[in-house]
Amino acid sequence: MSDVAHLGAVPLAPSGDTDHKAGLAPAADAAAAAIAASLADQFAALDLFGRLAAIRSQIAGRIVFTTSFGLEDQAIAHAIFAQALAIDVATLDTGRLFPETHEVWARTERRYGVRIRAFAPERDGVEALLARQGVDGFRSAVAARLDCCAVRKVAPLSRALAGSAAWITGIRADQSADRAGLSPVSFDERQRLIKANPLFDWTRERTREFVGAHGVPYNTLHDRGFLSIGCAPCTRAVAPGEPERAGRWWWEQAEKKECGLHFDREGAMRAPQLLGRQ
Repeated sequence: MSDVAHLGAVPLAPSGDTDHKAGLAPAADAAAAAIAASLADQFAALDLFGRLAAIRSQIAGRIVFTTSFGLEDQAIAHAIFAQALAIDVATLDTGRLFPETHEVWARTERRYGVRIRAFAPERDGVEALLARQGVDGFRSAVAARLDCCAVRKVAPLSRALAGSAAWITGIRADQSADRAGLSPVSFDERQRLIKANPLFDWTRERTREFVGAHGVPYNTLHDRGFLSIGCAPCTRAVAPGEPERAGRWWWEQAEKKECGLHFDREGAMRAPQLLGRQ
């Protein structure tokens, strides 16, 4: 999957290029806000295929979709690969994924004839983490667990997004109370790029029906009550009636079930507003 420039698309300062962005701000931020607002307005009238095509056609530069191979991410991956969109698909291989996650990863590559690039945590960071915490030290406190997520997820994400103009995610507004205020498209001030959530208004049932209708490979853990799937030590099946993300970090007994990719350590959603619409 290669970077492309599209006729009529507005070039943005690439994420990670600090000097370049400093020279373009605030013009680059204003351009990003305008694109985000335009795309958000269009989403209601578009299906998933149309939303992803619009993202690609209206944003110049590298676009990255990060997948954890959950149900939502598989739906988005199908819409990208089926249209042969020039969107880079990447995953964060934390080193502690389920075997079933690796299995659906392989099945996806075979089905679509692609390679999904993996971003792994840095060796020194993992070794230092284990020296501090031990192998399962993340269970000792929320802060310790967030430190583990920072090494295994947040740092690799920064590398995955480096040089990109936009980031596509599979999160939905109805997954949790914290995500209820999710915007369809926003400007991520921390990453300095456009963040698009093409399934923001979908339900789990709608996602499941899409995956089934298109014969998309999915993680077999979903059939065993795992609704939200992350690292193996940090995920369990959800009992009937439990919230969708109740199986993540269940021992914490906390309302917020996030790892730091979309929310900060205090639980605030990153990029909560759609710039240009305050």
